[in-house]
Amino acid sequence: QVQLVESGGGLVQAGGSLRLSCAASGSTESINVIGWYRQAPGKQRELVGSISSGGITVYADTVKGRFTISRDNAKNTVYLQMNTLKPEDTAVYYCNTVQNNLFYWGQGTQVTVSS
Repeated sequence: QVQLVESGGGLVQAGGSLRLSCAASGSTESINVIGWYRQAPGKQRELVGSISSGGITVYADTVKGRFTISRDNAKNTVYLQMNTLKPEDTAVYYCNTVQNNLFYWGQGTQVTVSS
């Protein structure tokens, strides 16, 4: 099993930056892809981006060029650097991984961007 814990959320003004962290524990040796998702009030959860164990990243068009995902395998931690934040980035952000066909989610961290 894998446990994921997000941190780093908060309140920021539009144009500002935040860095979220996703710390993994448990059976981390088999973790490959870790994804970042977000869910705004009244909306479906959407993929923000992901990173493979080899460092290959994929981003949603809405965040491309503003958000950067990185990982520190020694610390079993994945980061989401968010720059030039917009009010529409306001959401609860979750990290996720799939292992043995089971989905693992963190508890989420709230990001609020004020205009």
